[in-house]
Amino acid sequence: MNRFFTKLREALFSVVPISAVVLLLNRTIAPLNSGVTLLFCCGAVLLILGMGLFTLGADLSMMPVGERIGAKLSASRNLLLMVLLCLGMGVAITVAEPDLQVLATQVPAVPNLILIGAVAAGVGLFLAVALLRIVFQKKLSVILLLLYGLVFLLAAFAPADYVAVAFDSGGVTTGPITVPFIMALGIGLAGVRGGTSSHDDSFGLVALCSVGPILAVLFLGMIYPAQGAVSSEAMTYAANDLRQAAAVFLHSFPHYAKEVLTALLPIALFFILFQLLFLHLPKQQVIKAGVGLLYTFIGLVLFLTGVNVGFLPAGRELGTAIASLPNNWILIPIGMVLGCFVVLAEPAVHVLTKQVSELTGGAISRRAMLTCLSGGVALSIGIAMIRVLTGLSIWACILPGYLFSLGLTLFVPPIFTAVAFDSGGVASGPMTATFILPFAMGACSALGGDLLTDAFGVVALVAMTPLVTIQLLGLLYRLGAPEPVTVSPVPLTAELYPDIIDL
Repeated sequence: MNRFFTKLREALFSVVPISAVVLLLNRTIAPLNSGVTLLFCCGAVLLILGMGLFTLGADLSMMPVGERIGAKLSASRNLLLMVLLCLGMGVAITVAEPDLQVLATQVPAVPNLILIGAVAAGVGLFLAVALLRIVFQKKLSVILLLLYGLVFLLAAFAPADYVAVAFDSGGVTTGPITVPFIMALGIGLAGVRGGTSSHDDSFGLVALCSVGPILAVLFLGMIYPAQGAVSSEAMTYAANDLRQAAAVFLHSFPHYAKEVLTALLPIALFFILFQLLFLHLPKQQVIKAGVGLLYTFIGLVLFLTGVNVGFLPAGRELGTAIASLPNNWILIPIGMVLGCFVVLAEPAVHVLTKQVSELTGGAISRRAMLTCLSGGVALSIGIAMIRVLTGLSIWACILPGYLFSLGLTLFVPPIFTAVAFDSGGVASGPMTATFILPFAMGACSALGGDLLTDAFGVVALVAMTPLVTIQLLGLLYRLGAPEPVTVSPVPLTAELYPDIIDL
């Protein structure tokens, strides 16, 4: 119970700032509909409860399960089996990712099943590539340079309308369900192999898995001509009092419960399969993992219901109201303030920062990472609002940003490169997709812009700027420290890994 209250307190400090900013804007320059405001406040409460349960569940189940499966795969020494299982896990988990369903509805030229299948295949393929990188100990920076060179080459020939959507897809597919499991898988794979670079290799799986969807959507753009975006209007609910608001949320719970259950089912099935065939963990550990998955399920249902029912309509209405002001340039600083705080409410961000801090022995602290992430996302939302106001091409933003971040990989400690590119996928989670993106779409609609070219791309920018800010942190560390960040590899001892030492 003490652990839950600790997680709840962390969630409270994460959600309250963004909620306070929105309510302040509501009381001053951008009044919201009273029903939308009430649902937003109720949604904030659900976010706090959901984040608390989710992070607790991730600690008890998602991370241990991923680590044990990764450790077993690495210990098997059967390369073909490892590749096939990673491919299967990547596809199964991605198909069930809720944010991918949202993306699919925004690309009407491509049938939903084809888009989802292609993106899932991209994630599965690059999860296998990430596994091979760890096995053969290849430098992540070199692989990223080659892959993003291919990305920009393909983007040069793809229809312009698909570029923003493609880069957005790289962010939404690495959501709160996939990130903890994929990160833990990398830790398990690298931990068993050991060596001086094991901690560097523990990260980077999310980074590589973010490239697959970009390539998949760009490739599909060459096959299916763009037909314009569909504006998915945020559903407006009537809620004049708390009883009506409760009825609205209760009505929505089954839908998101089904989504989360579908998303968690592949992970549970893979764990059961590995438990029966390979792991043979004690009954107590299996029960603990099951309880953790239950916490994760309840937490994500609460979180997704709160953010979709409470935050999504508020984001769209807020963007419309501010863009309609005479001095609509204020969108830029307001967007930056929202971006600064919204990243703190991303569930997977707290999983990543915790793992980075623990595996580096505090060399990369949670506070330093959160500061860099907040600054980076604030910058990205500011740039996104400039695009909404001016129609600036997405190329003018992502090309210099990625070239700069890829150039930094040559100068910073390897672990900062891996963490930075992982952070890009983690920062662009459900809060970005269901609050910041509707905010940009509402502003774009009010200004009469093109949703596909002007509003889309905000997720891509959120995924890009952490690559720069985290690596700049690494550069500062290298300049200020006599030695690069290195942490002694953690051996698989019975004290640290009692359940997998016999693997």
